Amino acid sequence: MKDVAARAGVGLKTVSRVVNGEPGVTPDTEKRVHEAIEALGFRRNDSARVLRKGRTATVGLVLEDLADPFYGPLNRAVEEVARAHGALLINGSSAEDPDRERELALALCARRVDGLIVIPAGDDHRYLEPEMRAGVATVFVDRPAGRIDADVVLSDSFGGARDGVAHLIAGGHRRIGFIGDHPRIHTATERLRGYRAAMADAGLPVAGAWVSLGATDPARVSAAASAMLSGPEPVTAVFAGNNRVTVTVVRVLAVRERPVALVGFDDFELADLLRPGVTVVAQDAAALGRVATDRLFQRLAGAALPPSRIELPTRLIPRGSGEFPPVD
Repeated sequence: MKDVAARAGVGLKTVSRVVNGEPGVTPDTEKRVHEAIEALGFRRNDSARVLRKGRTATVGLVLEDLADPFYGPLNRAVEEVARAHGALLINGSSAEDPDRERELALALCARRVDGLIVIPAGDDHRYLEPEMRAGVATVFVDRPAGRIDADVVLSDSFGGARDGVAHLIAGGHRRIGFIGDHPRIHTATERLRGYRAAMADAGLPVAGAWVSLGATDPARVSAAASAMLSGPEPVTAVFAGNNRVTVTVVRVLAVRERPVALVGFDDFELADLLRPGVTVVAQDAAALGRVATDRLFQRLAGAALPPSRIELPTRLIPRGSGEFPPVD
């Protein structure tokens, strides 16, 4: 406010009156103040006033899809840490749409959340720079921010995928398919990179027909899996890039006579109760939420820390589906 007052040539009280819509300011002065606000990218920070009045601070959480089981534990962990700090959580889904992500994040900022936790749908987050400069602490989860420097908390997608594919290779498989999410998504490309690294480590080629990236809807995944499992040299194993892909591949394999090994990235409900149980590379969604929210409240407490990249390990859980030997 001091910067705005100096630029507009007015006092702090005048800036306060303009910002709060109070009377007693001439139109010309009000115009000068608004021009200064626009030029400086000023955003009012209500955090101190909120605390003085005894009202609860708020944290905004932008998820990909609240219906996805992966985000349930993450959402709950964020809520629990926020609650421990006396803050309320407001969340919403971007539906993997960059425009919707931007709209939702800025709507939360307009409602003066104290901090944001974002699971990115887009790859350009410069739109958040004015909010971050204005004091809105922001942490990204599961995927890094695009074109800005910001805190991010990730699972080791590359290492987890490499371990999962190496497990299939150790079981004797040489023709292994990969079905993943959209190539614009960071986790999809990292898991594909891990798949390729494991194959290269074993000196195995990767045929173009063995790799499929795209939407995770059942029709697309079913078609991709069926194509890989057909022809003169079908794959003998499949690595599925996330839980939604895995569930669809389980359905495809359930109606086939020839056993095909399957390892999926992400655990999912009832995976251990299927016959065979589904071998997975599990990530700790709750830990992602806790670590990200702890980092957010460090920022809100005034910690002057450089942006950091925190990567959490994954865990391979063998349950049977990934232990089938190859059948030609």
